Amino acid sequence: MDGNYKMVREFKYYGISLEELQNLQLEKLFQVFPARQRRSLTRGITDGKRKLIEEIKLLKTGKLKTSIKTHIRDLIILPYMTGITINVFSGKSFVPVNIIPEMIGHYIGEYVITNKRVQHGAPGVGASRSSLYVPLK
Repeated sequence: MDGNYKMVREFKYYGISLEELQNLQLEKLFQVFPARQRRSLTRGITDGKRKLIEEIKLLKTGKLKTSIKTHIRDLIILPYMTGITINVFSGKSFVPVNIIPEMIGHYIGEYVITNKRVQHGAPGVGASRSSLYVPLK
């Protein structure tokens, strides 16, 4: 072996391959998820989430031609959602999220940041006693 090759690492979620995850029944899949996700899924799915799931299924089968835009950030990524792109609202704009197998079990909103880095400028006039000595422009 000369070491000029790289092995492709197969994705596994708690020891289960992606193909096996996609073929699991929902009750068995819920047992694999962590407690927070399991609780959220067993309590039921709201109408907004149900509509989004139907749109994802249509997009996956090729019946939906447009991209999906959503404000729903607390949808848990399930195995059948892999390979699609969903535009999630960040509070200002829609950010595309390409779903990969490593995202299974996480919330969609985790991958869209809602705040930006603050860059402070110079203090304004009357901001504090020390700002009296800052020359005005």
